[in-house]
Amino acid sequence: MSRYFLSLIFLLLLSCSPLRMYQELPEVKAWETEIAKFEEFDKTEQYATDAIIFAGSSSIRLWSTLAEDIAPFKVIKRGYGGAKLSDFATYAERIFSPHSCSAVVIFIANDIIGSDKDKSPEEVKRLFLSVLKTIRRSHPDVPVLWIGVTPTSSRWKAWPEISKANDLISEACQNRRNTYFIRTDYAFLNGNGQPRDELFVADKLHLNREGYKLWTQIIKPEIEKVLNK
Repeated sequence: MSRYFLSLIFLLLLSCSPLRMYQELPEVKAWETEIAKFEEFDKTEQYATDAIIFAGSSSIRLWSTLAEDIAPFKVIKRGYGGAKLSDFATYAERIFSPHSCSAVVIFIANDIIGSDKDKSPEEVKRLFLSVLKTIRRSHPDVPVLWIGVTPTSSRWKAWPEISKANDLISEACQNRRNTYFIRTDYAFLNGNGQPRDELFVADKLHLNREGYKLWTQIIKPEIEKVLNK
């Protein structure tokens, strides 16, 4: 087989790449400014080489007490509102590769919200694996912990699909070295199996202080367990 023909096949595969498709979406390109801000922080801020990177969507961005809640672990916060896995698959290298760290913790909750533009649970899993693959290029041995999407009243109609995506990612984590899934759903449902609205602000989507306290009670012990192995 000629070198020309092999090159042609490679280019065709590249052009058909799902990631390339996402890279061209206006909704993904729109986050370029936000990612550039992170890169400016990387140039001006000094971070501990053993810090934990917390990255993802608005629940990470709005976690104002993150450093206090996760202490004595040092943290690097890389969250932006509205983030999706299609964004992170595109920008993961720029978000994660500049940093030495002891662990990576990710929460992204906007790929399935109950709209006609939702991704399938299988697509969510594929994008998670794409992000993980990118992280592993610069951090081959660092623990990666994925926080399961929490059930919320505002997106309750989409919960069956969200829950399925959680299950698929959990299974994927079990089959990969140093990759962990943190379940949260059980703690955010009441005795009737409905979301606990008292843990959220008025939009019934984002956590309030009590919600973040509960998150901390779940997430921090999982981090300690992994890092103390």
